[in-house]
This record gives sequence, C-alpha cells and structure tokens, in this order.
Amino acid sequence: YYLLPEANEGGVNWTKAKEIGLSLLLSPAVGFTITIILMLILRMVTRKSKDGDELFKEPKKNAPPPFWIRSILVLTCTAVSFFHGQNDGQKGVGLIMLILIGIVPAYFALDMRLQTDKLNQPLAQVGSVIYAIDSAHLSANDKKKFTNLLAMHAELKGHFDKATTLNDVPKAKRFEVRKDIMLIDRDVKKLIDNEDVRLSETDKATLTASMKSLRKATDYSPFWVILMISLSLGVGTMIGWKRIVKTIGEKIGKEHLTYAQGASAELVASATIGLSSYGGWPVSTTQVLSSAVAGSMVASKGVKNLQPATVRNILLTWALTLPVVVVLSGTLFLLFRSIF
Repeated sequence: YYLLPEANEGGVNWTKAKEIGLSLLLSPAVGFTITIILMLILRMVTRKSKDGDELFKEPKKNAPPPFWIRSILVLTCTAVSFFHGQNDGQKGVGLIMLILIGIVPAYFALDMRLQTDKLNQPLAQVGSVIYAIDSAHLSANDKKKFTNLLAMHAELKGHFDKATTLNDVPKAKRFEVRKDIMLIDRDVKKLIDNEDVRLSETDKATLTASMKSLRKATDYSPFWVILMISLSLGVGTMIGWKRIVKTIGEKIGKEHLTYAQGASAELVASATIGLSSYGGWPVSTTQVLSSAVAGSMVASKGVKNLQPATVRNILLTWALTLPVVVVLSGTLFLLFRSIF
C-alpha cells in the first residue's frame, strides 16, 4: 500500500508517510506530557495518605514492594507488554506480508479464502455511485483520473464475474486485482474530498463502507504469519530486555524510579501505544516509555532531575534512525537492482 504511486510523487505514498512521521513525533510528546499531569494528580490525591508516601519514596534495596503496589505494577507492566506486542506486531506482520506479496504475489496478493459474491455487492455499490457522477465540472487532469477509475472498476468487475472465490482468479492476474482494489480505494477517497464532485453524504458513506468491504481482499494476513511474529517478539524480549530496561529505569533520571513514577509511566505508555494501535499508527514503544519515564522525573523534581547525557543520546538516536534506515535500504535496493 505504501508503494502505490501517487501522481508525480514517484513510488512513495507521501500522505501515509507523513501520517507515520507525525505519529512517531507526537507519541513521545504525548507520553511525556500526560505522565507529568498524571503524577501531579496522583500526588494531590494521595498527599494525606500513608500509602501515598510509600508510592513516592525510593524502594528499599532487595525489599519486595507491598502486595497492593506489586499488583498495580504487574497490571501496568502487562498492559505495556500487551500493547507493545499489538503495535509492533502490526508492523512485523505488515513487513512480512510486504515481502511475501513482492516475492510470490500469486499466493499472497489476495485473501484466497474470500468468496467473490461477498465482494461483488460492495463493488456494485461503488459503481452505482461513481457512474452517476457528472464529470463535466472536473478539470482535465481530474477527468483523466476519473476515466481511469471507471476503467479499473470495469476491469475488477470482469475478474470477479469469472470467479467463485479469489482462488479462481488466474495467478498471473492476482497482483493486478490487488493493485486495482487499492488504486480504486485511493481514487475514491480523492473523489470524496474533491469539492468539484457533487456527492451527497449518503453517497460518501456508501463509498467509504463499500471500499472497506472490498479492502478485506487485500488487508489480511495468514495465521502462521501472526504466530511467527508473536513468537519472535516474545523471544526477542526475553533475550534483549536487560540493556533497555537498565537504560530506561536507571539512566534517564538522576534518582531511582519510585513506584508512582514506574506505574504512571507504564500506564501512560500502554494507553498511548494502545490508542495508536487502534488508530493504525505505528509508534515506538521504547520512545513512548522513555518519554513517559522522563516526564515522571520532571514531575518529581523538575528538568534538573534528568540525566543530560542519556537524554541527548536517546534524542540523537531517534533523530538518526529514520534517515539512516531510508538511506541504507535505498542503497541496498539500488545495489541489488544493478546486480540482478
């Protein structure tokens, strides 16, 4: 989906790329800010309680936390783990599917389990709306795009009319069917947003709902892919947790994390990551959790409570990761293309 060409924009869907960039930039800021607010509220609520004092004191070395505090920490840790897997799992599944579709599109471009009769109805609903559009008010460029949209719709209908299930679509045509569905989806969204296209709210709702149904043919992943990513995340966390946990828990602030700081940071991080997953926005669990811990330190004793060197290194890593990955992947692609 990210590689579908936009007009004069090469091979990158810049609209989606901007959404991803914005989510990566905003999520740490949200984690940092909300944790400060939560810490202040928690301190106000528990300021006259003995349990409140225990929440904000540095834990005693080698002494287990009280049962009620341990229960809270177990719940917040579990929430972070669950939503971390949910968000990173989506990215992992997406990458694996992108590779599978690119290498063997005949088998993975479409969800072969779907019956075409479940796709014919939404396709017909899309057709009933777009064929009724008066294109006389459109610019020459928009008219050309609209003509292409009608042609893709007719082509897709022809493929579905000849098949009972998507498995009946000829292997050589499956990637073409996938591309048609996704390009139609893109162009329909542009039609809805185009002020020159006269569509009622009912028509817009019909187009949106119908395209969502059609996208079920392309937006899928086999169970074995989900299982493989889940196991990989679990094994990776079991092996590589220590260095990251030590950095987040001990090196961001100048003091040891209190129970209140740990629980607040984990609660805010899990909520932020969970909402991002629901919205389909990829975020970095480490970035959000690090920002939340930093926010808890600032809420405790101000900015002076942060370790400048650690914060600087983390920010530098965040800033360099994306451009370095883009340059390296682009270089490798050009290298492989020149070789093969």
